[in-house]
Amino acid sequence: MSCTLFLCQRCNEPLKLSKELLAMQRAPSEAQDHASPSTEMPVSGEPEASTSCTSHPDGGEKSQERVFTLLGEFLSLRSLTIIQNTTIETAEILSGQKDVDHPLCVDCTDSLLMQLDAELTLTESDNQTYRSFVKRELMVTDEEKLQAELLCLEQEEAKLAQELEDVDHHCARVAADLQAAEAENKKLYQQKQQYWMEYSALKMEQLELMDQLCSVENQLAWALRQQRLLKETSIFNSTFTISVEGPLGVINNFRLGCLPGLRVGWNEINAAWGQTALLLFSLSKRAGLQFQRYQLVPRGAHSYLKSLTGDEVLLLFSDGSHSVFLNNKFDCGMKAFLDCLEQFVEKAEKAKGYLCLPYRVHVNEGMMEDAWGTGERYAIRTHLNTEEEWTKALKFMLTNLKLILDWASLRYCQH
Repeated sequence: MSCTLFLCQRCNEPLKLSKELLAMQRAPSEAQDHASPSTEMPVSGEPEASTSCTSHPDGGEKSQERVFTLLGEFLSLRSLTIIQNTTIETAEILSGQKDVDHPLCVDCTDSLLMQLDAELTLTESDNQTYRSFVKRELMVTDEEKLQAELLCLEQEEAKLAQELEDVDHHCARVAADLQAAEAENKKLYQQKQQYWMEYSALKMEQLELMDQLCSVENQLAWALRQQRLLKETSIFNSTFTISVEGPLGVINNFRLGCLPGLRVGWNEINAAWGQTALLLFSLSKRAGLQFQRYQLVPRGAHSYLKSLTGDEVLLLFSDGSHSVFLNNKFDCGMKAFLDCLEQFVEKAEKAKGYLCLPYRVHVNEGMMEDAWGTGERYAIRTHLNTEEEWTKALKFMLTNLKLILDWASLRYCQH
């Protein structure tokens, strides 16, 4: 029987094998003795890697348990299982999948463990130192970074604080502007209200004035139409109407004269003389004529003439009981009227516009002459005169007044 010697890899002392390992060694050795001579491994030789299968007492199942790693063979004849296991284990060692176990003695093992403990302690101390250094460096780096970030944040805070202050100032200004704008808005609103009140009052006044203006315009238009009508209308022709009714002259529907076959009352004759006196008085006023010697006083049916050289009053009315003597007041009044008529004719002939009368007046004789006809003269007095001649003289006088009226209408009433 041969046995394999195991040496300590550190002190080269022989190793004391355990009973299980010795039993495993004897079993193959006995198998080898029956087969072939054994081959001893030199002490200084390198052992071969080997594994053995051991049975666990509790389970009875076989499991591979690594004992030592040796270099070289300690059996000349090996089983196929051992060869396979050795090959697999060697491949795992070469590939780094398995650590190599080196056989050591107990003392070397204890020394190695102590040395490993010391190295482990030193390594842990170095590791702790390194961790502290790294932590300190990280803390310093983080502190610097934090300081930089803090400085940046402080700058940003200062900037934001300045912006906030600016915003506060701006808000204060905006608030002041808003307050001023609200005050201005309130003032403008009050002005607007006052404006609309004044506008409404003025609008109402405007409407009233427009109504008044329309009314005044209508009145003005009516007045202009009336003015135009009045301009086209002769006041003398509208006021005085002279016509001929057979042998009698008529003024404003009052007959002037009397015939034996056509009796006219003295009241009508007196009213006709009043209209005649009013006509001549109005014409003289319009022409601006101031009569000499006599003053006409038209008083309707009791008109008369007043002497300017004395207090004598000459009547233009009668009741038929006047004096039959030559110088009665009624005849003198009719003669004085012819004097005033002659003065107006002379005034009209001197004015612009030709006035041609068909009957000539003889003031001194108190007669009317038919200048365009027979040339006969007719006295205007009643004394020593017939009613026919007196009436014809009055008719001639009214005819002349009608022509004078037309002339005055054209001269003084047309523009």
